Amino acid sequence: MHSHGHTHSHAAPTRSFAFALGMALNVAFIAAEVLFGLRARSLALLADAGHNLSDVLGLGLAWGALALAQRPPTARHTYGMRRASILAALANAILLLVAVGGIAWEALQRLTQPEAVAGGVVMAVAAAGVVINGATALLFLSGRKEDLNVRGAFLHMASDAGISLGIVLTGLVILRTGWLWLDPVVSLVIGAVIVWGTWSLLRESLHLAMDAVPEGVNAAEVERYLSGLPGVKAVHDLHIWAMSTTEVALTAHLVKPDAEVDDVLLERINRELHDRFHIEHATIQLELDDGRCGRAPAHVV
Repeated sequence: MHSHGHTHSHAAPTRSFAFALGMALNVAFIAAEVLFGLRARSLALLADAGHNLSDVLGLGLAWGALALAQRPPTARHTYGMRRASILAALANAILLLVAVGGIAWEALQRLTQPEAVAGGVVMAVAAAGVVINGATALLFLSGRKEDLNVRGAFLHMASDAGISLGIVLTGLVILRTGWLWLDPVVSLVIGAVIVWGTWSLLRESLHLAMDAVPEGVNAAEVERYLSGLPGVKAVHDLHIWAMSTTEVALTAHLVKPDAEVDDVLLERINRELHDRFHIEHATIQLELDDGRCGRAPAHVV
């Protein structure tokens, strides 16, 4: 006996526009950073351009995953392509960490052999970055709480705005003091900020890819709720996992001595799992207390 519940995001067109606009703004800014970074011989600008490029690729991955997640189920992909959003979030996190490695390596090389930097150019381009990255972050402000992909995009863009502000201040100091070593040091700080902002995204997306219980869902509370349903004697074979970065699924066996078909109870379970725990897709199996279910031991999957 099964109970299924589905909700489909009506925010997909709005988010698609946000991804498209965000990518366009950042591609234009990357071109400016590379051009002026080479002219100014600024590693800080080139490092930030590399970081922004990884963000654009990450936005592209997330946008593609959003499109795939809207595809209907097929005979082969019975859940559709929803998991693409989890894989995109994981790839995005890995991509950012790889970019950090490149930034750190070049910065360490530059520390031993400082090069002249045109501070005025650095300041002007980075100031533009504050505006562009800040505006892009605002595009993802409303959806950051319910979607891991959107949250990652928001955090990256917001941190980019802060990093660009830091570069503005670096350029000002270089103009005033001539401290060339400050450019690679700021690059290392940029790398540290990226790692700090990306680590939670990496950890959570990796957990979701491994079918862990999503953050925000308390498995013990879900089990207590199911155990407390009328006529239910025990709960076993309970599994909770993410179908996508926005949808949670559950399967469970409920031991109910009468084990009669009870559509009212199943509808109640489905509704309350959604309202209380944000579980979109529930599959419930009712069983007699006959001890025949091989999935009853907790260690059996």
